[in-house]
Amino acid sequence: MGCASSSAAAAEEDRATFDGVAGGPNKPTKQYMRPKWKTQEPMTASQLKKKREEFWDTQPYYGGDRVIWDALKAACEADQETCKLIIESAGIIVAAPDMTICYDERGAKYELPKYVLAEPVNLTKDE
Repeated sequence: MGCASSSAAAAEEDRATFDGVAGGPNKPTKQYMRPKWKTQEPMTASQLKKKREEFWDTQPYYGGDRVIWDALKAACEADQETCKLIIESAGIIVAAPDMTICYDERGAKYELPKYVLAEPVNLTKDE
């Protein structure tokens, strides 16, 4: 049973999953933020920039929609409020609270490494 306003369609929607795991860790979330992370070896700002450029230059060729990749890149480079606006307006579904796993409206998966989402806590200055 359920409440009077429950329906089979609503129950089915509640069970909507990603990666085929009902109620798994990849459920859509509205509460997401950039991850805090630390590299094993300290990284300079120029090394981080190069790594990010390599990712954005190559990742779109592995699948997904180029428009979504462009929106994700813009969201990663924006402040937190603008990031949320870009994600919502592009119809991107954030599945992991740290934004590392996202989906588009067609169900294509987009995995983002932490280094494109935020700077590491042990980032060093270029010499």
